[in-house]
Amino acid sequence: MTTQFDEKDNRFAQIQEKEAEDLAQLLAGKYGFSYIDLSKVTIDMDALKILTEQEARGANIIIFQRAGKKIQVAVLSPKNEETQRMLKVLKEKEYIPTIFMVSETALNKVFQHYSDLQDYIEVSRGVIDVSAEKIEEFSEQAKTLDGLKHLAEEAMSNGKSRKVSDILEMILAGAIGSGASDIHIEPQKESVRMRLRLDGTLRDILDIQTKVYALILSRIKLVSGMKLNVHNEAQDGRFTIEIKDTEIEIRVSLVPVAYGESVVMRILNPESISVPLEELGIQEDLYNILIKEIKKPNGMLLTTGPTGSGKTTALYAFLKKIYTPDIKIVTLEDPIEYHLEGIVQTQVETQRGYTFADGLRAMLRQDPDVVMVGEIRDAETASIAINAALTGHLVFTTLHTNNAAGTIPRLIDLGVNPNILAPAINVTMAQRLIRKLCNGCKKEFEPSPEEREVIERTIESFSEGHPKKPGIDKITLWKSEGCEACNNVGYKGRTGIFEAILIDKEMEEVVMSEPSETEVVKASKSQGILNMQQDGILKVLNGTTSLEELQRAVEL
Repeated sequence: MTTQFDEKDNRFAQIQEKEAEDLAQLLAGKYGFSYIDLSKVTIDMDALKILTEQEARGANIIIFQRAGKKIQVAVLSPKNEETQRMLKVLKEKEYIPTIFMVSETALNKVFQHYSDLQDYIEVSRGVIDVSAEKIEEFSEQAKTLDGLKHLAEEAMSNGKSRKVSDILEMILAGAIGSGASDIHIEPQKESVRMRLRLDGTLRDILDIQTKVYALILSRIKLVSGMKLNVHNEAQDGRFTIEIKDTEIEIRVSLVPVAYGESVVMRILNPESISVPLEELGIQEDLYNILIKEIKKPNGMLLTTGPTGSGKTTALYAFLKKIYTPDIKIVTLEDPIEYHLEGIVQTQVETQRGYTFADGLRAMLRQDPDVVMVGEIRDAETASIAINAALTGHLVFTTLHTNNAAGTIPRLIDLGVNPNILAPAINVTMAQRLIRKLCNGCKKEFEPSPEEREVIERTIESFSEGHPKKPGIDKITLWKSEGCEACNNVGYKGRTGIFEAILIDKEMEEVVMSEPSETEVVKASKSQGILNMQQDGILKVLNGTTSLEELQRAVEL
């Protein structure tokens, strides 16, 4: 019987709490303020410290989140005189409050957090609530994935002796230290999985307790400028950290999923994006062609490939190669991933109506010599870019197609007149990124009959007498078992495989006939430029990568 009474009491308490929240939400609408359910929000203990318990209780006010001078404030009634006085005091101290109305029940529960304050450590907090100093310190301890896992697990097991800001900083430090491009945090049924994208592939790192993840998620939302009280909508945000005079931007994407909210943090590290043209992995013959083409005063260079194939890195490398103080280079990007000294960079803002087409028109009024357009997405942008290439500008841009030959039919499909397309384009290039075998643990081995057949078939596709065509008498492959240097993956770092088609006089005639992709490939064979499969096979045979990795990137 006692159990039945307890259940009734619990249900009654739940009904009372819901009624209190409904009333608070109603009053918030009446007063014109936002409402928040504090039971679904992580309380930032550092924010709580801004007011003493006596001040908070006296004014019926709680500061529950903080990012620098920006604070999230919960009040019972914005019309209360003591509440208004306390808000005025906070503004005099240069705090910038965002006010939410809450229920009395929720407010009283948060007041109880003051008893926990003494258990928390004082930490210096940066303007964006992420300490660059701590990230630098943690990165020394988390240089390997095992080190990151140990550090994060130790932090999370220590409960209140570590703050949630520390845990987030450890995760960021480990990801940056290991060269990851993305951090994926994905709620599962009973825990939360964290993965890092290293050299293009995702690696499981650790499981995070659901309660700890709730704290981390609130911290991520806060520093990225997202809405804390929104849980069923996708959100985007960003923040920047500075390590050893290098600004690293973190782009955050959040989507609601079955068991909570999934977060992906993209790390835009200038050191990983800024790669010299000579180190991209371009074969010598193609490199010499590209150098000649990018030194021309006008025309267009198109590079193509899927998302994450290194197109932006390649365009940045081209721009740095040709930059001199006596030319003006203007870029239009979405987003700006790396700031180039001496170059004017602008960013697309679609929500404000500043599209690629609008931006490109504006850029051309800036009297540029060289223009970089992040991507051709529509007919209007394609037309403006093509005309820019015909009117004395050198244009670098990207397009989404599978190979170099596909760019011509794609642009014609977008409505570009083939008669102006041919004289406008200098060269079209396609690329993929492949992982490099770890030099610390790679070893030679004899290929299996199936592997040999694949290699021989690709070698046979080389044009007869091509100087790069390898022999088939002795074929040796390489593989890596994994070691500490490569986090036991067997691969460390990435390089590119490339193909290109030069729009010379012969190819111009083909382009003006509105060719299919197959016809473009056939007409380009006489140029002797390797395709991506052939370029990749040479990198397999010289031990740069494995046959398995090449087959993951392109079909052989």
